[in-house]
Amino acid sequence: MIQFWERDQLSSETLARIMRRAETDIRALLPLAQTVIDRVHAEGDAAIVAYAQEFDTKDFKQSMLRATPEDFAAARSALDKDVVAAIEQAHDNIRRFHEEQLPEPMWFTEVQPGIMAGEKITPVASIGLYVPRGKGAFPSVMLMLATPAKVANVPRIVVVTPPTPDGSADAASLVAAEICGVDEVYVVGGIQAVAALAYGSETIPKVDKIIGPGNQYVSAAKRVLYGTVDVGLPAGPSESIILADEHADARLAALDLLVEAEHGPDSAAILVTHSRALAEQVATLLPGYIDELPEWRQKFIHSVLSNYGGILLTASLDQSIAFVNDYAPEHLEILTDDPFVTLQKIKNAGEILLGALTPIPTSNYCLGLNAILPTGGFARTFSSVSVWDFLKRSGIGYLSREGYERLQGITATLADYEGFPAHAMAIRKRNEILNA
Repeated sequence: MIQFWERDQLSSETLARIMRRAETDIRALLPLAQTVIDRVHAEGDAAIVAYAQEFDTKDFKQSMLRATPEDFAAARSALDKDVVAAIEQAHDNIRRFHEEQLPEPMWFTEVQPGIMAGEKITPVASIGLYVPRGKGAFPSVMLMLATPAKVANVPRIVVVTPPTPDGSADAASLVAAEICGVDEVYVVGGIQAVAALAYGSETIPKVDKIIGPGNQYVSAAKRVLYGTVDVGLPAGPSESIILADEHADARLAALDLLVEAEHGPDSAAILVTHSRALAEQVATLLPGYIDELPEWRQKFIHSVLSNYGGILLTASLDQSIAFVNDYAPEHLEILTDDPFVTLQKIKNAGEILLGALTPIPTSNYCLGLNAILPTGGFARTFSSVSVWDFLKRSGIGYLSREGYERLQGITATLADYEGFPAHAMAIRKRNEILNA
């Protein structure tokens, strides 16, 4: 069943459920996440292997945890040349975009004569990248994570990715890692992978920060580990809004609504429009398009469109835009008569794709934008993954004698007011020492 809502008739309970998306499910998994994390912290590799045997493949062994050079070579040999070429071309676009984000490694400005303030930009020392697998392979996620990490010159980049049914890493993801210049790949996924990166094990190193999207289990693990390790932006189950007006082609709107819906049953995909005719056309077209997909993807889509997704009919374009800004979607595709005008009114979205020729799949793979985006409404305050996720800033200050003399009185006055006598003493006695 495809849900069809009318905004002005939505109950507060239904609206709250739409806005929450999979958040309720994630909270329910927190006790399980804590249990798995505690075991990995205590037992290391033994726990990681035991969970891999339970959830992935019963023949998994500790020796299979790290992908070997032979694994990388076999992966490239196994892939069709067209797939390798597509990965290389996508990497080139993604690299070019992220190189433009790179800041100057250091800058200063003269606040007043003798008063210099600036910043020094330094890569994070070690990064853990979580590349999901699920029912499919995601070399695109490897590209979106590893490329900006390499552009930012992170000294140590560690990848974790769930095993395939035979216990190996996905071939396309290994090739994507190699193209990005990353060779440290561990074959582990789920809560146990996040825990291993946070605490380290005999085989998997502890890192300073973890970045990457995942399912509800991965999101729950990050929630539990917040404060133990930097878990990066909240990137959970996929979600999208197709924002359309009466000028949109119903066929394109229906096709694009299915894009994020096929990711998994915990995803969200909503068509938001004030055109009843368009909404009804899309509802009519969807079953036929869904029938053309593999059965297991059909199940995902039916689950999404009857749970966290569907078609929302509003009273006006302005009401549609207001809903978008409240929802703060991961992916927003604008199919309006003039998407650049509509763009001016959008405040909250992980990415904004303009017009019928800029569908979500092109951005997911090769447009150049980073497709690792905040989910669950966090686009209100978080941004897409960029080189800045792999960099940190240190403030730099320098005072000449002239500059110090300009600030000494202000400093001592404010220190006295805030009740920090050691602060004030460091200034007043410094004056005695310097003037001696």
